[in-house]
Amino acid sequence: MPTTKKKHKRKVDVVVVSDIHLGTYGSRAKELLNYLKTIEPKILILNGDIIDIWQFKKSYFPKPHMKVIKYITSLVTKGTEVYYITGNHDEMLRKFVGFQIGNFQLVNKLVLELDGKKAWFFHGDVFDVTMQHSKWLAKLGGVGYDLLIMINTLVNWISEKILGRGRISFSKKIKNSVKSAVKHINNFEDTAADIAFLNEYDYVICGHIHQPQHRTIVNDKNQSVEYLNSGDWIENLTALEYHKKKWKIYHYQEDEIAQKLNPTDHDHENDLGKADLKNKDLFQQLMQEMNVIDKKLQP
Repeated sequence: MPTTKKKHKRKVDVVVVSDIHLGTYGSRAKELLNYLKTIEPKILILNGDIIDIWQFKKSYFPKPHMKVIKYITSLVTKGTEVYYITGNHDEMLRKFVGFQIGNFQLVNKLVLELDGKKAWFFHGDVFDVTMQHSKWLAKLGGVGYDLLIMINTLVNWISEKILGRGRISFSKKIKNSVKSAVKHINNFEDTAADIAFLNEYDYVICGHIHQPQHRTIVNDKNQSVEYLNSGDWIENLTALEYHKKKWKIYHYQEDEIAQKLNPTDHDHENDLGKADLKNKDLFQQLMQEMNVIDKKLQP
């Protein structure tokens, strides 16, 4: 009987993904799963807003979303170091910071030494003025953003399947055209860099603003720091990869190998599929996954 040839996976020292927003209609869980199945990371950093606890009242958590969690669990049991950094949409997990089981750790921020250089990882909501002073407004904005993504999903289906055209991103067009949004992003990046200078970090790695970026920032003392943002898995479908002492932004839309993976490996449900899990069911499944890790790591 012929054996199936094992697919080659890219070895990567560090992979950073953020703002997946599992549990929302806009989360591109299938694409993320495709990406994860093409790589073999030594370290995987989940940099906040992985599970969107803010939106749980909708009781929307389809199978592809749970499959992402299960696949990450399998990486832990196979030896990948996984750090889950809390964000604002999954802030409820902050009460469990310090939890560790095997190669999995739950943290608020992280500092790693990469080839003799210090890298500072955190989600970034601490710099968001809206988050600090008007959390209810931020949550309301999250609901509005989710609605916009739902409409955008329908428009893209018509654009791709019926009109034969490419995808359109409403929110990206809005963010790129509104001066206040551009100023907010620039202020966010500069603030992160300023703190990195004070702490003598070489790299500062964030998420939160859904804006993939990799640039060098230099201050008036001629100090420099590399600022990186992992983007999101709602619209940009991006990640950060560190390998052989270099950082790069990964773009799913440029990855033909990941895009060619058989979608039946995941699930037949579309982005607006019915809910499979309610809140308590989801947490029960998460605890089951933690038990799986514990049992597999026991001697």
